[in-house]
Amino acid sequence: MDLIEKLNWRFATKAMNGQKVPQEKVDKILEAARLAPTSSGLQPFEIIVVTNQEIKEQIRPHAWNQPQITDCSHLLVFAAWDNYTEERINKMFDLTNDIRGFKNEGWENYRQMLLGMYPQRSAEENFTHAAKQVYIGFGAAIIAAAFEEVDTTPMEGFVPEEVDVILNLKEKGLKSVLLLPIGYRDASNDWLVNLTKVRKPKEDFITEIN
Repeated sequence: MDLIEKLNWRFATKAMNGQKVPQEKVDKILEAARLAPTSSGLQPFEIIVVTNQEIKEQIRPHAWNQPQITDCSHLLVFAAWDNYTEERINKMFDLTNDIRGFKNEGWENYRQMLLGMYPQRSAEENFTHAAKQVYIGFGAAIIAAAFEEVDTTPMEGFVPEEVDVILNLKEKGLKSVLLLPIGYRDASNDWLVNLTKVRKPKEDFITEIN
């Protein structure tokens, strides 16, 4: 199948069978999220990969008791920076300089612009901005999973504060934003598996301005 066929194949899986996803496929899904674009290239989020069954059991009650949390192979927790700080911004700019092996005046001017803007904003405003970047990586992970024929269930329905406590995210300066169980569908118990995918028709979704 090509990519579009695989995107037609995927759906928000409602029942998973517990089968383990090969690590090679997991790595590709995570790498797709890592390579996703983010504002100013700051990558203001991290992914926590949970395979520990006890931890998944602790999270499940705080995610509307959705069974995919415990029946998945890996639970990916996408967590955004709780704030933009000078240290975090400088770390990413320094990393770029180290990898590229040179400093660029325009790039350094851009660094100073961000340092003069982001840290002066409220932590709440900065977290909201960082959380939006999470969705970009999240989408990339879902598409990559479909390409690998791995099922996913995108989840906003959970209590972030409780998940943050379970995973000790506050100590890392992170706040959970989205959950992505990955695994394989339990076709015999998933009511969505045989239903036709429904999306807006192209003419109601795309406007071309020539």
